[in-house]
Amino acid sequence: MSEIAHFDLNAIGAEFIENPYPTLATLRHERPAHYNSDGSVFLTRYEDCLAVYRSRDMLSDKTEYFGEKFGKCPLLEHHTTSLIFNDPPYHTVVRKLISGAFTPRKLREMEQLIHDIVDRLLDDIAERDEIDMVADFGMVLPTEIISFMLGIPEEYRKKLRSFSISILGALDPVVSEQGMMAGNQAVSEFSHVLNDLINHRRANPDGAQQGEVLESLIFGEHEGRILTQEELIQNCIFILNAGHETTTSLVSNSVGLFLNNPMQHRRLLEDRNLIATAVEECLRVESPLQIGNRQAGEDIDLGHHTIKKGTYIHTSIAGANRDPRQFENPDKFDITRRHNKHIAFITGIHVCLGATLARMEGRIALGKLFERFPKMVANGPAARLPLARFRGFSHLPVKLH
Repeated sequence: MSEIAHFDLNAIGAEFIENPYPTLATLRHERPAHYNSDGSVFLTRYEDCLAVYRSRDMLSDKTEYFGEKFGKCPLLEHHTTSLIFNDPPYHTVVRKLISGAFTPRKLREMEQLIHDIVDRLLDDIAERDEIDMVADFGMVLPTEIISFMLGIPEEYRKKLRSFSISILGALDPVVSEQGMMAGNQAVSEFSHVLNDLINHRRANPDGAQQGEVLESLIFGEHEGRILTQEELIQNCIFILNAGHETTTSLVSNSVGLFLNNPMQHRRLLEDRNLIATAVEECLRVESPLQIGNRQAGEDIDLGHHTIKKGTYIHTSIAGANRDPRQFENPDKFDITRRHNKHIAFITGIHVCLGATLARMEGRIALGKLFERFPKMVANGPAARLPLARFRGFSHLPVKLH
């Protein structure tokens, strides 16, 4: 029996987190529908993940599963109220209400705001020769953007990444008691802050600044339905989680890829028009979100295997985005790659609401960063986040000049 047969997503360690791709390649080839010890199935092929995301028979509601995992606590309340872990009709209504915060007009407002924020951040780091790309740039960028979007005061902004990592970290297959405590504390503390902000904006609807979406969330209606206070709070936390850690990781993962691939770095410097395809390739090769989840509402036939109704499914976005059946030479980082139909933002009814905004942030931030500091190089060992579902760096030291 192949050693890969003993792989268990619920028992992965630091080696898999550091570099999951060899294991995913073996699973994709030998056991594309691999069952873990708890009966859940791990899918690593592109076409299988796509079939799951596009099927209306797949469920995202995790009330029962999270009830067993978390017990009655703030994490349970958050993950069963926010948009991502719910199904129609609730998902449809809430998504339509939240989408008012991502209209073309709002995105146009955000574009100039992002340019201004990036320029200011680059001016700040230009005064230094050495920085941590995560702490000094990648993390600050989404902190500023989301703070404008939700009207978060300055005194809370430094806590946003720790909130996001703690809440998202509790979704990992293996979570320590300390990790659970940190996640619950983050939900409770941020909920308290958001409750006050929402009440203030509700009472002062004309005080919103450019780029703020809180007013749209509070007063938006769909067929007479508005978000309740609890739905507002939990979906604002969802906006933080969806936009903060993933943007931080998009920036730092991308910088890491270019530092490790000097020929591609040189190619981007020679042709700045490649920034759009470069961002897409970064999203494919090092997807910030590595693993998704569904539950089979009915039997699903994948051709080579049938998943039975009720089975919990883990979709390997990282595995799918390097599937040689879909991508030629999939482990090669190629910023000129065309027809790059990666699933970093998932697809189907749960496709990421903020995908357009995330791409805009990536193009502006990375384009300006490499233009401003073309001689940037690595400056010591980097460290990965200790998470399986989300891939990024905790530290990425670079020398700018």
